[in-house]
Amino acid sequence: MRTLAPELAPHRIRVDSVHPTTVDTPMVQNPAVYELFGMPGASREEAAKGFLPVNALPVPWVEAVDISNAVLLLASDESRYVTGTTVQVDAGGTAPYRMPPEA
Repeated sequence: MRTLAPELAPHRIRVDSVHPTTVDTPMVQNPAVYELFGMPGASREEAAKGFLPVNALPVPWVEAVDISNAVLLLASDESRYVTGTTVQVDAGGTAPYRMPPEA
């Protein structure tokens, strides 16, 4: 994205990327992912508690519509001069100097 944005800008082509946290979809909501995150056999409610520390905001995951809205913003005229950026829809998961969640 950072290489393509300046190369394609003279052609009025914008290049951006979207980086989500865990999203409430079947790709995350399944036993294999629960096990990967150290929660084998967890229910959805138990997994929600396990995913909370991934994000700075007190949510275990974001909704698919949140990612879609970011993509729509980038595709809209409202961002017509936005290029070469990353949009992090990650509930603060990659924010620096995050305090650990309270127990």
